[in-house]
Amino acid sequence: MSKTLLVTGASGQLGRSVINHLLDTFKVPAARIIATTRTPANLADLAARGVTVRAADFDDPASLAEAFQGADRVLIISTNELAIQGKRREQQLAAVAAAKQAGVAHLLYTSMPDPEPGSPVLFAPDHHGTEQAIKASGIPHTIFRNSWYDENLFMSLPQTLASGHWYTSAGDGRISYGARDDLAAAIAAGLASGADDSKTYTLTGPKAYTVDEVAALVTEVTGKPIQVIQLSDEALTEGMKSAGLPEPIARLLVSFDAATRVGGLGMVTDSVEKLSGRKSVSLKQFLETNKAALAA
Repeated sequence: MSKTLLVTGASGQLGRSVINHLLDTFKVPAARIIATTRTPANLADLAARGVTVRAADFDDPASLAEAFQGADRVLIISTNELAIQGKRREQQLAAVAAAKQAGVAHLLYTSMPDPEPGSPVLFAPDHHGTEQAIKASGIPHTIFRNSWYDENLFMSLPQTLASGHWYTSAGDGRISYGARDDLAAAIAAGLASGADDSKTYTLTGPKAYTVDEVAALVTEVTGKPIQVIQLSDEALTEGMKSAGLPEPIARLLVSFDAATRVGGLGMVTDSVEKLSGRKSVSLKQFLETNKAALAA
């Protein structure tokens, strides 16, 4: 019997990309796919293609258990709840419990690189706690530890290009940026594979870069020079607060730099290409393709 595949957070960028790859790349029949979201109306286009759309709210455990009914393989895409510390962990543990209650045969989850205790990233405990709950559930599982997306650069590069200055505390640490769509293809492959053994994959881009190296690539693509200015974590936090960022957000962003500095985000693997069966987009290719967006 063909397995039914469920994707949470299907109206988000990663969730939509995963479902598109299930349909278009791996030719999974739409009738075997369930897409869940808090806002089903936003997935009318998927419903029109034959995908089953169900309402599911991570703050409503009963809705999760109901939505997961009949699903053989469930992909839990980590929520974007960052405003309240620990809230995301609470939501995700509810999803794991709902999967067990619904009799899900295989559970898949999107985590982050190296989330073990000691990671400087402030939301690492959310991922670590969820991974531990999945393992304790006894459900066979696949954990995808997603590296930083190329697209995350859009959050700061336009301002960096406008000022000509890139303030950081990452030192000579490296980040293995990966294109979101590449990682989505790998995740979709894992979801569609039918593999029933438990595995953990770290999904990265094909190369890791220092801030100076990324700045040099951006300058090469845009023609605009960037001066990288290294600061302490404390000075960078204060600078972000002075620029108008709330302190919790500033501290969260600086924690990424701290993790980069100590090597927590620099691992490079070939898991994306092995799972997806396609060559990953390089960071330079990504920047060239999105040159217009960088100057927005």
